[in-house]
Amino acid sequence: MKQEYMRRAIELAKQGIGKVNPNPLVGAVIVKDDRIIGEGYHAKYGDLHAERHAFSRTTEDAKGAELYVTLEPCCHYGKQPPCTQAIIENGIKKVYVGSDDPNALVAGKGIQMLREAGIEVATQVMKEECDALNPVFFHYITTNTPYVVMKYAMTMDGKIACDTGKSQWITGEQARNQVQETRNALKGIMVGVQTIIIDNPKLTCRIPGGRNPVRIICDSHLRIPLEATVVQTAKETPTIVATISEEKEKICALQKLGVRVIITKEADGRVDLQDLMHKLGEEKIDGILLEGGGTLNQSALQNGIVNHVQIYLAPKIFGGSGKYTPVSGIGAKEPSQAHMLMNRKVQMIGEDILLEYDVACFKHALEEKRKEESF
Repeated sequence: MKQEYMRRAIELAKQGIGKVNPNPLVGAVIVKDDRIIGEGYHAKYGDLHAERHAFSRTTEDAKGAELYVTLEPCCHYGKQPPCTQAIIENGIKKVYVGSDDPNALVAGKGIQMLREAGIEVATQVMKEECDALNPVFFHYITTNTPYVVMKYAMTMDGKIACDTGKSQWITGEQARNQVQETRNALKGIMVGVQTIIIDNPKLTCRIPGGRNPVRIICDSHLRIPLEATVVQTAKETPTIVATISEEKEKICALQKLGVRVIITKEADGRVDLQDLMHKLGEEKIDGILLEGGGTLNQSALQNGIVNHVQIYLAPKIFGGSGKYTPVSGIGAKEPSQAHMLMNRKVQMIGEDILLEYDVACFKHALEEKRKEESF
């Protein structure tokens, strides 16, 4: 086994970013006599899976070749026939698999099917690197709720805006471009209505060839202005307003402009975020970039819907009263009640620092769920 082939499969998989949701990112490389004779990736939702894409592009007969694939091959019929069938029919002698597939329709069955057909299978090959491709898919397929990434930019003294409310721009251009990449990668973007009222943002993806995320506005009492940009452009870019209000006249006006209105359960006089996540999961929204202010961020953490945190830290100090902070509300009463983060990742992006963490409770819960399913 040569890791260079799995690394190539990983790079291929990344070419599907922003195009395959809610399916996983997958890459495949076919090797014969230490030569790559075919490679492919899942390029678009509904299109060929990575293995079949690779077989369609082989330069010679694949009989006796080896296959490197970042995720366990599927063994069921969906929008595409099972990849295990193609692997067997093409005479592959050995398969190197990166990630296990937690999808109940697969979950070890694909590997078992290959082995029963006499194909040697090596599992968990470069598992950590392959797993890093699909945290969104792994969460969504096991919970049917979106994987939520809470993102905010702040100064060195913890401000997300000046006391005047002005926040453009805290970070530099490179960091802002990185955020656009994240908007492209995740199916949805969510903000609170106050952000719409104050900033009137477009909430679109501004990279060439990028995909606009579904815009989700949490608006418990339907305060969103009909003239807001997200409302006026709802027929071009899918837009959802989540509310507990049943004000028929406002709902009708929003719907005429192309906005989808979702009425959720109520929690403390506001949108029940857990109920909203289940409803969005039913809409096949598998991942959300949460770009909320302090109030929505606090509510999201309190309701346990945040999986991952991205913090852009700018080399600036605003000073002031601290009116605008990333997470507001009453907060923890003592240090032991803090929302714990883990798996730190740090990188420099231009003049700014990007800190990334998993939210500890979700990581632990997912691991426990996988343990239960393995028995």
